[in-house]
Amino acid sequence: MNRLWASMLLLGLGYGVLSGRSGQVTEAVLSGAADGVELCLAMLGVMALWTGILEVGEKAGLIRRITQRLGPALRFLFPELPEGHPALAAISTNFAANFLGLGWAATPAGLTAMEELGRLEENRRAGRASGPARARGEASSEMCTFLILNISSLQLLPMTILAYRQQYGSLSPTSIVGPSILATALSTAAAVVFCRWMGRKRN
Repeated sequence: MNRLWASMLLLGLGYGVLSGRSGQVTEAVLSGAADGVELCLAMLGVMALWTGILEVGEKAGLIRRITQRLGPALRFLFPELPEGHPALAAISTNFAANFLGLGWAATPAGLTAMEELGRLEENRRAGRASGPARARGEASSEMCTFLILNISSLQLLPMTILAYRQQYGSLSPTSIVGPSILATALSTAAAVVFCRWMGRKRN
């Protein structure tokens, strides 16, 4: 990915210089940098607010309650995950953050969930005396399911996109809420069907 972005940047700069538009390229780079800083400052407020709310919710036991409420759904999605496993709380936090459209705030919980699922797979591999062995570093079915659901996550409030639209002067930043809910609901449904189908096929 780094090579791809570096190649695109070098090609753009090279084309600008060769086409005699080096001045416009320089202006675009400077203005883009300024816009990036302004956008980050705007996003910082939104993310600080909702990350703080998630932290308060965790301290108040809200995440534990969400995990309990999501219990049937989590057992359906992750049937091989042991009851009370630490990954469940991280998965619930990640789903709650994504549900609110907080992709950045969901990332730490997502990384924690992947670490816990990775430890679980290592323990399974160590205790597997017979049968087909997975290659070291191969993702487990739970890790694949979580990744797919994380990518396709249902969003009630796409806060990140709303902040973008507000920053760039949209006349109606919230007009995308309805289409966003519909699109992410369909993508999540497709992800659930795919994960369950692959799980049965694998078994």
